[in-house]
Amino acid sequence: MYRTMTMVERVSMLCAVSAPKTCISYPRNPIFRPRHSASARLNVSASIHNPNGFKVEYTPWLIVGLGNPGNKYHGTRHNIGFEMIDHISQAQGILLNTIQSKALIGIGSIGEVPILLAKPQAYMNFSGESVGPLAAYYQVPLRHILLVYDEMSLPNGVLRLQPKGGHGHHNGVKSVMEHLDGCRDFPRLCLGIGDPPGTMDMKAYLLQKFSSIERNQVDAALEQGVDAVRNLVLYGFNRYTTRFNLEQKYKYHKV
Repeated sequence: MYRTMTMVERVSMLCAVSAPKTCISYPRNPIFRPRHSASARLNVSASIHNPNGFKVEYTPWLIVGLGNPGNKYHGTRHNIGFEMIDHISQAQGILLNTIQSKALIGIGSIGEVPILLAKPQAYMNFSGESVGPLAAYYQVPLRHILLVYDEMSLPNGVLRLQPKGGHGHHNGVKSVMEHLDGCRDFPRLCLGIGDPPGTMDMKAYLLQKFSSIERNQVDAALEQGVDAVRNLVLYGFNRYTTRFNLEQKYKYHKV
């Protein structure tokens, strides 16, 4: 059963993002490791200092997977963004058990960096109705909004991590951009699902489940995606990202 976020939880997370740089502050304490929303309500404060007198600040990330709600869409190509969020939540021990802004969310961290995972519960074409309000409420900067979604221009199981981009005629991405004042300068993790075969209808293809071979490729890609997201959150776009994209591009090419 899902629940709505309590006022205590909202205030405790918001209190740390009220500074001009929209940073959440954590004490650098090896014992303090918030892992999921049930036990970690982000008890943070912009005034917390470590024993040495230094204040450590972390800018939160909003990581959003696109998909359609309901069991009938589970496991379909168009819902691979939801699957990526599920994999991250499992890997990081983050419970997705709160409803806010028409989205199923979970609050936790990667390392010491606070993250908010979200799966919009409006249909794909209205995803922005969740992303816009969540980003505004928690004052997450554009550069820390990671959008995860299916991409037909990439072969099945191939990933691509980008710092920005257009909507590529993806209605979910288009909705998000509209609710971010038309901005496109936010990161995105694209998960390849390939093109429809022959003359197959695109909508039917998107709402179709993967074949067994495709499913194996997707499962492997989801695991690789978790590592890529961890690196992005901890270190930003760096040489690892370039190498990751290159390896993904040629992952099915035989040498």
